[in-house]
Amino acid sequence: MALQLDARPPATPAPRGTRPSRAGRLSRIDAKYSPYLYIAPFFVIFAIFGAWPLAYTFWVSLHDWDLLGSNPTFVGADNYTRLLADSDFWHSVVNTLGIFVLSTVPQLLAALWLANLLNRQLRMRTGWRMAVLVPNVTSTAAVAIVFGVLFGREFGMVNWLLDLVGVDGIEWKSNRFASWVAISTMVDWRWTGYNALIFLAAMQAIPRDLYEAAAIDGANRARQFWTITVPLLKPTIIFCVIISNIGGLQLFTEPRLFHSGTNAIRGGPMRESQTMTMYMFENAFAPYYNFGYGSAVAWLLFALIAIVAAINVLIIRRLGAGARPDTGKRKGGSR
Repeated sequence: MALQLDARPPATPAPRGTRPSRAGRLSRIDAKYSPYLYIAPFFVIFAIFGAWPLAYTFWVSLHDWDLLGSNPTFVGADNYTRLLADSDFWHSVVNTLGIFVLSTVPQLLAALWLANLLNRQLRMRTGWRMAVLVPNVTSTAAVAIVFGVLFGREFGMVNWLLDLVGVDGIEWKSNRFASWVAISTMVDWRWTGYNALIFLAAMQAIPRDLYEAAAIDGANRARQFWTITVPLLKPTIIFCVIISNIGGLQLFTEPRLFHSGTNAIRGGPMRESQTMTMYMFENAFAPYYNFGYGSAVAWLLFALIAIVAAINVLIIRRLGAGARPDTGKRKGGSR
């Protein structure tokens, strides 16, 4: 029988020096550099509106800079030296921390409790969940006016309620601690619902099987809340604490509008509730127009926020280390 030979010519190998195609080069360039292009807008915007103003503010803080003048004078760290010896500055620091503690702690506890209620089977759940956000979308000026009337000395509703139980009226705007309480109440009323919705979103992600198993074991709702809900909400709680810390240390609008008058930026006649941001505004703009000194206040406020953020990072690491399973004692592994 005759052998049938394959008539097709043998395939010739491609030469080694052949260059890749244009499409292949573009594909490799796209895979290598396109991720940097996608994230570039954030860094460009941050550099323009974040890093550059921060660096420029530090440069200004090293000058005796009168906004009404034309020739700023370089003074080095003199503004910081004066600021650390300024009793009004330390007065504003104490006010800021006092209002921050009185507003943040009750706010987060109330938000956690409110989120737990909204997580249950309620009638008109969507309506209630939307209603808790109404204070946050209300105008801050309107809120300040209403609370200013509520905490009025002569005709305020709060003093009227206190009088019904035999307590004398309180000077809410001229007493330092009382003004802290009034402003903190305003902040709590406005931001509790916002934090509650964040907690509620995190609660929705907790598996329902855990609650069913706990109920079978005889755990009531309170025990389920403290042994299941709160531990699983730790990352969200820490996030809300950090955000509340930053907002609380930058508080300006509420105390500024709570004290009406010709010089409300002082936070009362004796600076009862003047925060660091208000003190910065008072020095950088009207009535002193000392832009360098005000910039130094801004940088010390930045340092205070950084310290609080560092403390929160340490807390996050500690909680993360405590929640990490200990696998070192196990020898071998499942196959």
